[in-house]
Amino acid sequence: MKSLWNSFIVAFSMYSKIPMPRADWNKENMKYSMCFFPWVGLVIGALELGWFYLAAWMELGDIFRSAVMVLIPVAVTGGIHLDGLLDTADALSSWREKERRLEILKDSHAGAFAVIIGISYFVLAFGTASMVSAECLPVLCLIFALARTYSALSVENFPKANPSGTAAAFGGNSLKKRVNAVMAVYLVLLCGGAVLLNPLHGVLMAAAAALTFWYYHHMAMKYFGGMTGDLAGFFVSVCELVMTLAVIIGNRIAGMIG
Repeated sequence: MKSLWNSFIVAFSMYSKIPMPRADWNKENMKYSMCFFPWVGLVIGALELGWFYLAAWMELGDIFRSAVMVLIPVAVTGGIHLDGLLDTADALSSWREKERRLEILKDSHAGAFAVIIGISYFVLAFGTASMVSAECLPVLCLIFALARTYSALSVENFPKANPSGTAAAFGGNSLKKRVNAVMAVYLVLLCGGAVLLNPLHGVLMAAAAALTFWYYHHMAMKYFGGMTGDLAGFFVSVCELVMTLAVIIGNRIAGMIG
Protein backbone atom coordinates (compact mmCIF):
# COMPACT_ATOMS: atom_id res chain seq x y z
CA MET A 1 0.00 0.00 0.00
CA LYS A 2 2.85 2.39 0.77
CA SER A 3 4.28 1.84 -2.72
CA LEU A 4 0.89 2.60 -4.31
CA TRP A 5 0.45 5.72 -2.21
CA ASN A 6 3.91 6.99 -3.09
CA SER A 7 3.30 6.23 -6.78
CA PHE A 8 0.11 8.28 -6.54
CA ILE A 9 2.06 11.16 -5.00
CA VAL A 10 4.77 11.00 -7.67
CA ALA A 11 2.18 11.00 -10.49
CA PHE A 12 0.26 13.98 -9.13
CA SER A 13 3.45 15.84 -8.21
CA MET A 14 4.76 15.45 -11.77
CA TYR A 15 1.59 15.94 -13.79
CA SER A 16 -0.42 18.38 -11.69
CA LYS A 17 -0.04 21.42 -9.47
CA ILE A 18 -2.23 19.90 -6.77
CA PRO A 19 -0.29 20.06 -3.45
CA MET A 20 1.03 16.63 -2.49
CA PRO A 21 3.06 15.21 0.42
CA ARG A 22 6.72 14.57 -0.25
CA ALA A 23 7.83 11.26 -1.74
CA ASP A 24 11.23 10.28 -3.12
CA TRP A 25 11.36 9.79 -6.88
CA ASN A 26 13.02 6.39 -6.79
CA LYS A 27 12.29 3.16 -8.64
CA GLU A 28 10.15 1.75 -5.85
CA ASN A 29 7.91 4.83 -5.74
CA MET A 30 7.65 5.19 -9.53
CA LYS A 31 6.75 1.64 -10.50
CA TYR A 32 2.99 2.28 -10.39
CA SER A 33 3.01 6.03 -11.03
CA MET A 34 1.68 5.74 -14.59
CA CYS A 35 -1.38 3.96 -13.20
CA PHE A 36 -2.39 7.21 -11.50
CA PHE A 37 -1.64 9.56 -14.39
CA PRO A 38 -5.22 9.28 -15.79
CA TRP A 39 -6.56 10.18 -12.34
CA VAL A 40 -5.31 13.72 -12.95
CA GLY A 41 -7.67 13.73 -15.93
CA LEU A 42 -10.54 12.59 -13.72
CA VAL A 43 -9.89 15.55 -11.42
CA ILE A 44 -9.96 17.92 -14.39
CA GLY A 45 -13.18 16.35 -15.68
CA ALA A 46 -14.86 16.68 -12.28
CA LEU A 47 -13.85 20.36 -12.06
CA GLU A 48 -15.15 21.00 -15.59
CA LEU A 49 -18.48 19.39 -14.70
CA GLY A 50 -18.82 21.34 -11.47
CA TRP A 51 -17.85 24.63 -13.09
CA PHE A 52 -20.30 24.21 -15.99
CA TYR A 53 -23.28 23.86 -13.67
CA LEU A 54 -22.02 26.49 -11.22
CA ALA A 55 -21.63 29.01 -14.06
CA ALA A 56 -25.14 28.18 -15.31
CA TRP A 57 -26.60 28.52 -11.81
CA MET A 58 -24.89 31.89 -11.30
CA GLU A 59 -25.82 33.00 -14.85
CA LEU A 60 -22.23 34.07 -15.55
CA GLY A 61 -22.60 34.00 -19.32
CA ASP A 62 -21.25 31.72 -22.02
CA ILE A 63 -18.06 33.70 -22.68
CA PHE A 64 -16.82 33.66 -19.08
CA ARG A 65 -17.92 30.05 -18.59
CA SER A 66 -16.03 28.97 -21.71
CA ALA A 67 -12.89 30.90 -20.78
CA VAL A 68 -12.68 29.21 -17.38
CA MET A 69 -13.37 25.79 -18.93
CA VAL A 70 -10.35 26.28 -21.20
CA LEU A 71 -8.16 27.38 -18.28
CA ILE A 72 -9.10 24.66 -15.79
CA PRO A 73 -6.75 22.05 -17.37
CA VAL A 74 -3.97 24.63 -17.46
CA ALA A 75 -4.48 25.50 -13.79
CA VAL A 76 -4.55 21.85 -12.68
CA THR A 77 -1.52 20.75 -14.72
CA GLY A 78 0.52 23.94 -14.66
CA GLY A 79 0.63 23.82 -18.45
CA ILE A 80 3.07 20.89 -18.56
CA HIS A 81 1.37 19.34 -21.59
CA LEU A 82 1.02 22.66 -23.38
CA ASP A 83 4.76 23.11 -23.01
CA GLY A 84 5.15 19.88 -24.97
CA LEU A 85 2.70 21.10 -27.59
CA LEU A 86 4.68 24.30 -28.16
CA ASP A 87 8.09 22.60 -28.18
CA THR A 88 6.83 20.00 -30.65
CA ALA A 89 5.34 22.70 -32.88
CA ASP A 90 8.73 24.39 -33.08
CA ALA A 91 10.54 21.11 -33.76
CA LEU A 92 8.15 19.95 -36.48
CA SER A 93 8.14 23.36 -38.14
CA SER A 94 11.92 23.44 -38.40
CA TRP A 95 11.97 20.74 -41.10
CA ARG A 96 15.47 19.81 -39.95
CA GLU A 97 17.07 16.40 -39.42
CA LYS A 98 15.99 14.21 -36.51
CA GLU A 99 18.90 15.15 -34.24
CA ARG A 100 18.18 18.86 -34.66
CA ARG A 101 14.48 18.35 -33.95
CA LEU A 102 15.36 16.63 -30.69
CA GLU A 103 17.61 19.54 -29.77
CA ILE A 104 14.77 21.98 -30.44
CA LEU A 105 12.50 19.97 -28.14
CA LYS A 106 14.97 20.57 -25.30
CA ASP A 107 15.38 24.28 -26.08
CA SER A 108 13.66 26.41 -23.43
CA HIS A 109 13.06 29.27 -25.88
CA ALA A 110 9.75 29.54 -27.74
CA GLY A 111 9.99 30.12 -31.47
CA ALA A 112 7.54 31.86 -33.77
CA PHE A 113 5.71 28.66 -34.66
CA ALA A 114 5.22 27.81 -30.98
CA VAL A 115 3.55 31.18 -30.45
CA ILE A 116 1.37 30.78 -33.55
CA ILE A 117 0.31 27.25 -32.61
CA GLY A 118 -0.28 28.24 -28.98
CA ILE A 119 -2.57 31.13 -29.91
CA SER A 120 -4.39 29.02 -32.49
CA TYR A 121 -4.86 26.22 -29.98
CA PHE A 122 -6.46 28.46 -27.36
CA VAL A 123 -8.70 30.19 -29.91
CA LEU A 124 -9.97 26.84 -31.15
CA ALA A 125 -10.29 25.47 -27.61
CA PHE A 126 -12.33 28.52 -26.58
CA GLY A 127 -14.56 28.11 -29.62
CA THR A 128 -15.24 24.47 -28.84
CA ALA A 129 -15.83 25.22 -25.14
CA SER A 130 -18.49 27.77 -26.11
CA MET A 131 -20.38 25.00 -27.91
CA VAL A 132 -20.40 22.55 -25.00
CA SER A 133 -23.93 21.64 -23.97
CA ALA A 134 -25.33 19.79 -20.97
CA GLU A 135 -26.11 16.91 -23.34
CA CYS A 136 -22.51 16.22 -24.35
CA LEU A 137 -20.83 17.43 -21.14
CA PRO A 138 -20.75 14.07 -19.27
CA VAL A 139 -18.83 12.36 -22.08
CA LEU A 140 -16.54 15.36 -22.57
CA CYS A 141 -15.54 15.18 -18.89
CA LEU A 142 -13.99 11.75 -19.61
CA ILE A 143 -11.70 12.93 -22.40
CA PHE A 144 -9.01 14.17 -20.01
CA ALA A 145 -8.60 10.74 -18.41
CA LEU A 146 -8.75 8.95 -21.77
CA ALA A 147 -6.02 11.14 -23.31
CA ARG A 148 -3.77 10.43 -20.32
CA THR A 149 -4.48 6.71 -20.50
CA TYR A 150 -3.22 6.61 -24.08
CA SER A 151 -0.29 8.83 -23.14
CA ALA A 152 0.68 6.40 -20.37
CA LEU A 153 0.56 3.56 -22.89
CA SER A 154 2.99 5.47 -25.08
CA VAL A 155 5.36 6.00 -22.15
CA GLU A 156 5.29 2.28 -21.42
CA ASN A 157 5.49 0.93 -24.97
CA PHE A 158 6.90 3.40 -27.51
CA PRO A 159 10.65 3.48 -28.20
CA LYS A 160 12.29 6.42 -26.44
CA ALA A 161 14.01 9.08 -28.54
CA ASN A 162 15.81 10.38 -25.46
CA PRO A 163 16.91 7.52 -23.15
CA SER A 164 17.80 9.98 -20.40
CA GLY A 165 14.56 11.96 -20.55
CA THR A 166 11.62 12.12 -18.15
CA ALA A 167 9.45 9.77 -20.21
CA ALA A 168 12.23 7.18 -20.26
CA ALA A 169 12.61 7.51 -16.49
CA PHE A 170 8.91 6.90 -15.85
CA GLY A 171 8.74 4.07 -18.38
CA GLY A 172 11.95 2.45 -17.22
CA ASN A 173 11.06 2.48 -13.53
CA SER A 174 7.51 1.14 -13.89
CA LEU A 175 6.20 -2.42 -13.96
CA LYS A 176 5.30 -2.49 -17.64
CA LYS A 177 2.99 -5.51 -17.75
CA ARG A 178 0.97 -4.43 -14.74
CA VAL A 179 0.70 -0.83 -15.91
CA ASN A 180 -0.40 -1.97 -19.37
CA ALA A 181 -3.06 -4.20 -17.80
CA VAL A 182 -4.36 -1.30 -15.73
CA MET A 183 -4.42 0.97 -18.79
CA ALA A 184 -6.41 -1.66 -20.70
CA VAL A 185 -8.98 -1.67 -17.89
CA TYR A 186 -9.10 2.13 -17.97
CA LEU A 187 -9.71 2.10 -21.73
CA VAL A 188 -12.61 -0.32 -21.35
CA LEU A 189 -14.13 1.62 -18.45
CA LEU A 190 -13.75 5.06 -20.01
CA CYS A 191 -14.89 4.14 -23.52
CA GLY A 192 -17.58 1.79 -22.27
CA GLY A 193 -18.80 4.36 -19.77
CA ALA A 194 -18.93 7.03 -22.46
CA VAL A 195 -20.99 4.78 -24.74
CA LEU A 196 -23.39 4.03 -21.89
CA LEU A 197 -23.79 7.76 -21.22
CA ASN A 198 -24.41 8.51 -24.90
CA PRO A 199 -23.74 5.92 -27.63
CA LEU A 200 -23.01 8.46 -30.37
CA HIS A 201 -20.79 10.67 -28.25
CA GLY A 202 -18.98 7.69 -26.76
CA VAL A 203 -18.16 6.18 -30.15
CA LEU A 204 -16.98 9.54 -31.48
CA MET A 205 -14.79 10.11 -28.44
CA ALA A 206 -13.21 6.65 -28.63
CA ALA A 207 -12.63 6.86 -32.39
CA ALA A 208 -11.09 10.33 -32.19
CA ALA A 209 -8.74 9.23 -29.40
CA ALA A 210 -7.63 6.11 -31.27
CA LEU A 211 -6.97 8.01 -34.51
CA THR A 212 -5.01 10.71 -32.68
CA PHE A 213 -2.97 8.04 -30.92
CA TRP A 214 -2.16 6.44 -34.28
CA TYR A 215 -1.03 9.81 -35.66
CA TYR A 216 1.05 10.44 -32.53
CA HIS A 217 2.88 7.13 -32.96
CA HIS A 218 3.43 7.76 -36.69
CA MET A 219 4.72 11.29 -36.10
CA ALA A 220 6.98 10.33 -33.21
CA MET A 221 8.59 7.44 -35.07
CA LYS A 222 8.96 9.24 -38.41
CA TYR A 223 10.27 12.60 -37.25
CA PHE A 224 11.93 11.87 -33.89
CA GLY A 225 12.77 8.17 -33.86
CA GLY A 226 10.71 7.64 -30.70
CA MET A 227 8.65 9.42 -28.09
CA THR A 228 9.73 11.97 -25.50
CA GLY A 229 7.96 13.74 -22.65
CA ASP A 230 7.34 16.75 -24.91
CA LEU A 231 5.76 14.57 -27.59
CA ALA A 232 3.55 12.96 -24.95
CA GLY A 233 2.45 16.44 -23.86
CA PHE A 234 1.75 17.31 -27.49
CA PHE A 235 -0.42 14.22 -27.76
CA VAL A 236 -2.43 14.95 -24.61
CA SER A 237 -3.15 18.52 -25.71
CA VAL A 238 -4.10 17.60 -29.28
CA CYS A 239 -6.08 14.52 -28.27
CA GLU A 240 -8.23 16.48 -25.81
CA LEU A 241 -9.05 19.05 -28.48
CA VAL A 242 -9.72 16.50 -31.23
CA MET A 243 -12.03 14.46 -29.00
CA THR A 244 -13.95 17.59 -27.99
CA LEU A 245 -14.34 18.65 -31.62
CA ALA A 246 -15.47 15.17 -32.66
CA VAL A 247 -18.17 15.00 -29.98
CA ILE A 248 -19.45 18.53 -30.51
CA ILE A 249 -19.50 18.42 -34.31
CA GLY A 250 -21.04 14.95 -34.28
CA ASN A 251 -23.68 16.15 -31.85
CA ARG A 252 -24.53 19.11 -34.09
CA ILE A 253 -24.74 16.94 -37.23
CA ALA A 254 -26.96 14.44 -35.42
CA GLY A 255 -29.21 17.29 -34.29
CA MET A 256 -29.50 18.65 -37.83
CA ILE A 257 -30.34 15.21 -39.24
CA GLY A 258 -32.78 14.45 -36.45
